[in-house]
Amino acid sequence: MPGRAGIRGERSERQPYGQIVLGDLRREELDLIGWSGSPSHVKNVAGQLDRRDRGLVDYLVVRDADGAPIAKGAIDYEETPGAGTLFQLATRTDLEGRGHARMLIEEAERRIRARALTTARLAVEPDNDRARRLYEHLGYQPVGERETGWEYERDDGRLDWCRTIVVDMEKRL
Repeated sequence: MPGRAGIRGERSERQPYGQIVLGDLRREELDLIGWSGSPSHVKNVAGQLDRRDRGLVDYLVVRDADGAPIAKGAIDYEETPGAGTLFQLATRTDLEGRGHARMLIEEAERRIRARALTTARLAVEPDNDRARRLYEHLGYQPVGERETGWEYERDDGRLDWCRTIVVDMEKRL
């Protein structure tokens, strides 16, 4: 069925930008995304891949010419009715500003539309000016603020909870 790449375990690879490859995150790449967060974050990503296998999430990755993941992000199809919610967006710090996040977001929006959903959503911390500018440039508009958080691993190995405020943004597709 056209436009269903990434749904229920189907995998796709798109190479629209030269040697950079966009596709679905593979389980064997989990050890290669440590740059995106702590070990507990990578463990959470593994759980998101389980959800992906049930058709609830797409998990995208941009790979460099050597096949190494350099940007990643997911789409949750359950969080908000009628919308795909982008989350866990990250680009390797030394490669920011090269269009990888934009490419990933554009593919995420394509997949959201392929599911006949009309809205893309995401959240950004208010002090993340670079990301917020990108999202606004791509057409996302603020729709509110909320408190949220996530579990993270401290330097001593103990788990803790990070609380923060985020700006929810959305775009009509």
